[in-house]
Amino acid sequence: MKRDERRTGRVVRSLTVALGERSYPIQLGVETLADVGTAIRDCAPSSRAFVVTVANVSRRYGGILQRSLRAAGYRVARVVVPDGDASKSPRQLEKLWGELIRFGADRSTPVVALGGGMIGDLAGFAAASYLRGVPFIQIPTTVLAMVDASIGGKVAVNLPQGKNLVGAFYQPRLVWIDTATLRSLPARQRAAGFAEVIKAAAIWDEAFFARLEQDAEGLLELDPERLIPTLERACAIKAEVVSRDEREAGLRQLLNFGHTLGHAIEKLGRYRGLLHGEAVAIGMLVAARKSERLGLSPAGTAERLRSLVLRFGLPSELPNHPRSAYLDALRVDKKMADSKIRFVVLRGIGRAETVPLAPRELLPAGRRQSKSSAVRVERRRGRA
Repeated sequence: MKRDERRTGRVVRSLTVALGERSYPIQLGVETLADVGTAIRDCAPSSRAFVVTVANVSRRYGGILQRSLRAAGYRVARVVVPDGDASKSPRQLEKLWGELIRFGADRSTPVVALGGGMIGDLAGFAAASYLRGVPFIQIPTTVLAMVDASIGGKVAVNLPQGKNLVGAFYQPRLVWIDTATLRSLPARQRAAGFAEVIKAAAIWDEAFFARLEQDAEGLLELDPERLIPTLERACAIKAEVVSRDEREAGLRQLLNFGHTLGHAIEKLGRYRGLLHGEAVAIGMLVAARKSERLGLSPAGTAERLRSLVLRFGLPSELPNHPRSAYLDALRVDKKMADSKIRFVVLRGIGRAETVPLAPRELLPAGRRQSKSSAVRVERRRGRA
């Protein structure tokens, strides 16, 4: 890891996801988007570059990226897809294939994802599948994408039956993080992204978790003295796990902490209710409570996690869907094996493992959302 390098007066920190010939850098800095064209040319030389983004991000940052790519010698196509997880679909994937063909993209043409996790997943799967694979570049613009979705090569689209059921492992050539893009992020999106930071700390690093407890409010305000080291540590955890288990044979399953219930919540909300990070926050708390009930983690673990989740303005209770609906959603979870889910539990803050559990074992009968939780969610939406 290279730290505190100086380039044109801006702090840049560089990490590597070590995967042999598929290794790639994560470059993290401030006000660096205008420099990315040269870095892309170095890892994916071509005459064309294909950018995938959403409207709001395109308006704010698409021009900067396009000018940088053109200065590096690329002819650029910029394709804007509708925002929201509903765009992570086979229909939108097919549209991207068509645009790539119309643009004359060949096997050297990089597909550049500019946006959040949805854009990275969709553009990444297009890159993985078009002509059996073209170069892929991640430029995440949300906290969630910076610390999680852009790292590790998981790309996918959703089906009506569940989230991320069709996808691939396809590593990017480069992850370029410019934290200046977070300034335009709505408060609700910003908070939701920190759920993945909390997750990384909860499963891997208790000292990091303690830092989040000290710095929560400053991080929500994007205080650079706290933000850069925090994002760097979260990225480093993800990079270490992926380097040791690229295809989720064992260790990488720990990164699914909170996601089993989280994905079910998203599906039952038709991907239009809670944000991904909000759903993951709830899922983590359910998992932490289950860890205590199983006698795997010390008493108080779930409450410590809940306290931090609430300080980041995230919800803490399950939405009020029938238990039967949750169980149906869990039964199509992609982590199912022999009718059981490899469910991630805590051994304490900073330590996690998986246990096989049937869907009906995850949720106590009669579980409902509390009124106070519903009020908390609505108030947060009003601030966003």
